[in-house]
Amino acid sequence: MIIPTRDRRDRLGQAIRSALSQRDLELEVIVVDDGSSDGTGATVRALQEPRVRLVRNAVPLGESGARNRGVGEATGAWVAFLDDDDLWAPDKLAHQLHALRTTGRAWAYGGEVVVDDDLNLLSGAPPPSPGELVEALGRYNAVPGSASNVIVASELLARVGPFDHGLRRTADWDMWLRLVRDGPPAWVDRPVVAIRVHPGNMSRDMETMFREIDVIAARYRIPVDRARHHRWAAWASLVDGRRGDAFRHYARAAVAGDPMSMVRALAALLSFRTPTAPPAGADTWLDEARTWLVPLAANAV
Repeated sequence: MIIPTRDRRDRLGQAIRSALSQRDLELEVIVVDDGSSDGTGATVRALQEPRVRLVRNAVPLGESGARNRGVGEATGAWVAFLDDDDLWAPDKLAHQLHALRTTGRAWAYGGEVVVDDDLNLLSGAPPPSPGELVEALGRYNAVPGSASNVIVASELLARVGPFDHGLRRTADWDMWLRLVRDGPPAWVDRPVVAIRVHPGNMSRDMETMFREIDVIAARYRIPVDRARHHRWAAWASLVDGRRGDAFRHYARAAVAGDPMSMVRALAALLSFRTPTAPPAGADTWLDEARTWLVPLAANAV
């Protein structure tokens, strides 16, 4: 599995530990250091873990370039991706490999939860079924958690080609649209990935994202759901405490065809509290995620 990283050595350690905790399988963790200057390489080497291999790009290639470097280094039949600030449940890969073998399909995804920097749960819900996901990919990136969620056959990756390094924020979506042309994915209807939101997330670069969805729309001749993208951008802005940005994105969602977003815009402008998940026992999906998130939080360095 491949972890692209740059200047996030503190979060990276937690991501690596969640990868190494995978049960009932053998794996190699390829950490692609994309030109870090914060001692990332020394941190990885200090693990003295034979299952972790570090490669370094002397000149940064960006997230897509780093992933492509990792794919080129990988030797296994399957490739999985994990962003350096996200986390896996310990049975994530085992469940996905079982689903792949059962269905005979060549790529798979699971369910996600969203957490803050301290691994407090913010949200989470079951993923769309493969049929629903295939239909939705023509309008938005419907893979929950995107790259950190996906496992794919190496042979399929070789056929569809590398991540598009010219896309900074939508390269994942572009890849899934190519994979789905080969066939639908398998799925695991359990929370197996935690997506961490924090001010340094790449996804915060909204203007680039909105420029690139026009590229995706033209490339695949699909009717991109711009209202949904603006609602997502508004939610992310609220998590960051940027109410003005949230208001603007909700207003743009309304213009794009979602009139209810004007109500959300007014609520964002007037008052907002950072979202928090229901307490333990109130939501079985989130409760399952807590069973593996709590130990990860307790072992944080």
